[in-house]
Amino acid sequence: MRKVALSLLVLWTLTVAGCQSKAAKVKQLQDQYNAEYPAYAKDCIDPETAGSADLLTGKKLTQEEIAALEAKKKERDARCKPHADRLAQLQKEILAAQQ
Repeated sequence: MRKVALSLLVLWTLTVAGCQSKAAKVKQLQDQYNAEYPAYAKDCIDPETAGSADLLTGKKLTQEEIAALEAKKKERDARCKPHADRLAQLQKEILAAQQ
């Protein structure tokens, strides 16, 4: 009886320790994501929508303006892709750690 009780206690202790470790891992990943996201949003998301108001009001763009916007988009995409990929990887890791 004592061996069974001791075995159950050890099993329960390991389970609780595993849950706490899992929760700590999730929190660490979320903290890391929360630390990295604001810089990404400022550099990569805000500029992307900055010119949207002109387009929504029906403003006609010249070919030069369209070409300039496309060039800026390509440059921004190249600059921001590593950040976006890193954040996507963190999201995957968070979801995997929560399972």
